[in-house]
Amino acid sequence: MSIVAQSFNPASLPQQNHLLAAMSENEWHQWEPDMEPVDFSLNQVLYESGITPAYMYFPTTAIVSLLYMTKNGSSSEVAVVGNDGVVGLSLLLSGSNSPNQALVQSAGKGYRMRAQAAKNAINRDGAMLNILLRYSQAMITQMTQTAVCNRHHSIDQQLCRRLLLSLDRLSSNQIVMTQEMLSNMLGVRRESVTDAAVKLQDAGVISYKRGLITVLNRQALEDRSCECYATAKNEQVRLQNMKFNA
Repeated sequence: MSIVAQSFNPASLPQQNHLLAAMSENEWHQWEPDMEPVDFSLNQVLYESGITPAYMYFPTTAIVSLLYMTKNGSSSEVAVVGNDGVVGLSLLLSGSNSPNQALVQSAGKGYRMRAQAAKNAINRDGAMLNILLRYSQAMITQMTQTAVCNRHHSIDQQLCRRLLLSLDRLSSNQIVMTQEMLSNMLGVRRESVTDAAVKLQDAGVISYKRGLITVLNRQALEDRSCECYATAKNEQVRLQNMKFNA
């Protein structure tokens, strides 16, 4: 499925994306002509690993999962991007091929800019370059914590961390996500995800039905998560506040 371009919609303003909100009014006016509103569909592949992204994507209500794909077709999530950031960050680097697949995990809206236009805008706009470099640091932290979590923490804790990352990027307590999607993201067997989800449901933390997870008790979810979530969350908060310091 392709991304559907649309006219600017007041229900999905560019400033819902924290990076775009951090831009000054003058900077935004320079970017706006090349910025295109789009709809993202569930399970849509924005780009495959090993290729140069055609666009930079700035989600406002959608969530994108960055997955590392193995040769045998297995996958494991390395990072999550929502209204906190941008997809296609490899365009900042001299070698612009992306090592990950970008898959839409939660359908929604956002904005995109063609790769060359994005490169040109970043080169002429030192303030936005600084914002993106700071976001890169936040992404490195998230990827590092994901690797640590996958290696040292239980599947129960990994599931809690992953659900919280989605909640932070959504406007409701409902997450559209199947157990198969979760198993692919965490890189574990589906049965392991099922066992962990049943524990949370039995404890009254979540309700799960037909691919829809409703978080009933966020604090309990945080209590059951590991320190990896708090570390990533602190970086997200820092990112949100950077518009006051950039």
